[in-house]
Amino acid sequence: MTFHNNLREQLQSIEAMLRLHQHWQDEAPDASAFASDQPFCMDTLEPLAWLQWVLIPRMHQLLDNGEPLPQRFAIAPYYEMALDAQHPQRDIILLELQKLDAFFADDDN
Repeated sequence: MTFHNNLREQLQSIEAMLRLHQHWQDEAPDASAFASDQPFCMDTLEPLAWLQWVLIPRMHQLLDNGEPLPQRFAIAPYYEMALDAQHPQRDIILLELQKLDAFFADDDN
């Protein structure tokens, strides 16, 4: 499998995990939620909603269009802070995000 196929599979794994644990939303947030100037839209979206509505679609768009992928990309550290330590799926979510981050640990993508 190619790097891009493996990356797409990891994005699909994150989506499946969000769906499995009922964190997938059926309706998109209001358009104003995406107008945030804060990283991760932290002032307008819940952290897991950002994965669904921003990260996953944007990464698929980059892959679909053959656009350059981010370099030295890491989102797991943000989620380590953003998710409450008592969140029931915290460890599962962090593991999937760490797997995603591993794709961008070096400049060979």
